[in-house]
Amino acid sequence: MSYAFIHATVLDGTEKMKSMLDTTVLVDDKGKIVEVGPTAKVKMRGGEQIIDLQGKYLIPGLINMHVHLVGDGTPHSSSNAEGAVQKVTGNPVGMAILRHMLKASLKNQLASGVTTVRSVGDPGYADIQVRDQIKSGKFQGPRLIASGCGITVPEGHARLFAKKATTPEEGRALVHEHFSNGADQIKLFITGGVFDAEVEGEPGVLRMPLDIAQAVCDEAHKLGLRTSAHIESTEGVEVGLKAGVDTIEHGAPLTDELLKLFKKNGLGNASSLTCTLSPALPFAVLSPEKTHSTHVQKVNGRVVYEGVATATRQALANGIPVGLGTDSACPFVTHYDMWREVVYFQRHTGVTPEFALHTATLKNAQLLGVANETGSIETGKSADLIVLDANPLNDLCALRNVEQVYMAGKPVKYKAKHLPKIDAELDGIMNGLDNDPFVSEWNIAEEKKSLNPFAKRGTKE
Repeated sequence: MSYAFIHATVLDGTEKMKSMLDTTVLVDDKGKIVEVGPTAKVKMRGGEQIIDLQGKYLIPGLINMHVHLVGDGTPHSSSNAEGAVQKVTGNPVGMAILRHMLKASLKNQLASGVTTVRSVGDPGYADIQVRDQIKSGKFQGPRLIASGCGITVPEGHARLFAKKATTPEEGRALVHEHFSNGADQIKLFITGGVFDAEVEGEPGVLRMPLDIAQAVCDEAHKLGLRTSAHIESTEGVEVGLKAGVDTIEHGAPLTDELLKLFKKNGLGNASSLTCTLSPALPFAVLSPEKTHSTHVQKVNGRVVYEGVATATRQALANGIPVGLGTDSACPFVTHYDMWREVVYFQRHTGVTPEFALHTATLKNAQLLGVANETGSIETGKSADLIVLDANPLNDLCALRNVEQVYMAGKPVKYKAKHLPKIDAELDGIMNGLDNDPFVSEWNIAEEKKSLNPFAKRGTKE
């Protein structure tokens, strides 16, 4: 089926996007955009199904750069979780259940308007298996860039599902194992995080030594695979960049040396930062009883939250590419809330709504290497589209209310399955952001400067 979206207000996803009023977007029967132009001038090819948007907003599908698919965001105790995962991945019935869970997560991502997802660590290579089911047409899902299990060290982060390397040679071997299983990229876990921090104020303890990280990155690049790394300390960022990691996930306050390393890392390439405020905010704001955590984890949640935001501000100010991801499946991070991360990003950095939307679409596509396929409404790209009633450039919260999603030109029939109690807590966090000193005091300081280096990005109507 070919489509003609007529009388649309198009926001194309480019950095300097403006509202393109009364626009038509033609989509062929292969799900590709074949023309974008004024409705009065575009000529139909014949046989298109006409979809009159009557001025509604048509934007590119969102891209979520950081997702774990096992789990839905409901907080649970982590006691004996590693044993449970081993049981699930150790038998065919368990793997079938696991794949079913991952499918549900991906359907929720897609129903909420996320048309491209990068999974960054799930048990049993199940994300790769589900990706292949999507490609073969067994079910409608988003474009999935799959990492498999990821690579950690014996005392490292994500021991729940990641493969463990004790030497550089083992790290290289694990890269080949991931490659043979069909991984699209390699995820490293270089530091600890909020969950496994033992000392108050010290999340992100370095776990993976530089020689193993270097070996993993080197071998991955030889095989044509990109790399990403969980890092939540300044020391960890240094190791990741010297190792040659392509995308630093989460991050921490950056030194002048690190800012230079982002532009030319240990392999001579440029690296990017993936901003993930969604997982740390609940730990920082909510009570440990609600997050099923400890006082130490709450304190460290605040450290990580402020570290991610600070690194993001520094990166933007120094021309370092920044992408966005939610860390879905962490406590209080659902599979339908990418819109929250976009709003958090805008409020914590002062970028324009245009730049925030561009980051969540075309910029993320560029950082993932899929910008030739998706990320913007342009001729030749996949028709990964969202229809909105309200203008997100006036208020990015408009992304919460998606009227319709199209994946490669096909309408998505799923509806996101919400968790009302979690939604209520997250709405409270969102409403309280302006009263958080970390946000409000920074905004006041920027206003006093009469010069916000971030807000110049993007173009107002």
